[in-house]
Amino acid sequence: MRLAAIICLTPGVALACALPPSIIMTLPTDYYMLGAAITVAVTGLLATSPRLLPRMTARSLFTRPILLPVTATSYAAWIVLLGLILIGFLGARDPMHNLLTLTIWTVIWVALPMGCTLFGNLWHAINPWTAPIRLTRQMLGRTGNIGLARFGHLPAVAGLFGFFWFYIVSMSPDDPQTLAIATATYWTAIYALGVAEGEDWLQEGEFLTVYFGFISKIAPFWLDMKGSRATLKLGWPGTQILIMPALSPSAIAFVTLALAGLTFDGLRETFWYMGLIGENPLEFTGRSAVIGVNSLGLIATWGLTAATIMAALHAGPMLQRQPALAMAGGPVPHKARPNLMPVMLSFLAIAAGYHAAHYLTTLLTAGQYMIFALNDPLFQGDAYLGLPPFYISMGFLTDQGMMTLIWNTQFALILGAHILAVILALRLTPAGVQARVHFPLTALMVGYTVLGLWLLASPSG
Repeated sequence: MRLAAIICLTPGVALACALPPSIIMTLPTDYYMLGAAITVAVTGLLATSPRLLPRMTARSLFTRPILLPVTATSYAAWIVLLGLILIGFLGARDPMHNLLTLTIWTVIWVALPMGCTLFGNLWHAINPWTAPIRLTRQMLGRTGNIGLARFGHLPAVAGLFGFFWFYIVSMSPDDPQTLAIATATYWTAIYALGVAEGEDWLQEGEFLTVYFGFISKIAPFWLDMKGSRATLKLGWPGTQILIMPALSPSAIAFVTLALAGLTFDGLRETFWYMGLIGENPLEFTGRSAVIGVNSLGLIATWGLTAATIMAALHAGPMLQRQPALAMAGGPVPHKARPNLMPVMLSFLAIAAGYHAAHYLTTLLTAGQYMIFALNDPLFQGDAYLGLPPFYISMGFLTDQGMMTLIWNTQFALILGAHILAVILALRLTPAGVQARVHFPLTALMVGYTVLGLWLLASPSG
């Protein structure tokens, strides 16, 4: 007995799990999903009464001079980016205490898209390529291009896919030095291409510029800049989408990839997906073990997303019938079928809504680290913001009342985005289209609503 007691009290090696905890939502989420599905389906019935659709017109609030030219704000953003890259190399190796990591993944990828969804294209003023490209071309006296415009949005598609792969699949996207190298490399590549082609190419070729430009069209507030003056406008969310031209094939590829990347980012953490690839979510073997399967999963999700959307957009017009043939059940000839491809723009609302809902918890948690890092950028005990030492709190994740509030907010974002997408789809549909044409698209919207809520509510590791 004495020997057993000595053995039990002898210090030894303890194995602890340093991975993020698994999350299991205990709220009655099934009822939320059912209610959301019914709501979206009922919204689709507005196709039978187009007069009930809201009038989506813009209203000017006030006009003011532009305070700072884009060249100045873009140049300042570039200087800040250089400083952040330097911090990535010289600052703390802990990702949650390095300002570069927190700025890229919390501010640029999480907070900024949410801001663009509410207040328009905030990225336009802080794009770190605009001023350097403009000034370099002026110094070189360059006015021509190398023909990159003929590729449309394909360079942005490649950039967005590389971004998703790096963020979701690669080994260490949070490592400050790895992120600093990736950021510097990407900025340099876009800078070189921009100098060769012109700064206007960024609107089609640089994925962040394209992504922020697209989702900012959902904003109820936005600035309309003409010359030296800017007009603040107010309108129903998505009003700007109604005046956009139909998406090109390469732009459609970009939007479907954005939807797929956000979907897979949520899917890969679920118990269901981990079980599908043979991983125990409570004993995850590490990112290196799933690089191959997650790469295939990202590609497969993109393919499935594009295929289902294209199928719905092409199946709807097949249901259109000519009045003279309606009694006989005759379909409209192929050339006379309505074109629903402009409706593809409505999926921008889904991308914006799911982005906000999916990353809401990240904003509430990593946002605290961001404030801490701004106060002490090099993690040396400084207090540049004058804030006293404070502890990062995650306790709200265990509070049922707070988690209910977070879930209800996510639910409202997902449901609101899909209702808006249905309304936009109906507004973007050519005149004279019968209500039945919208049935496949409405069914797809219902499915997307349920999928988005299921991804948020599903147990995750």
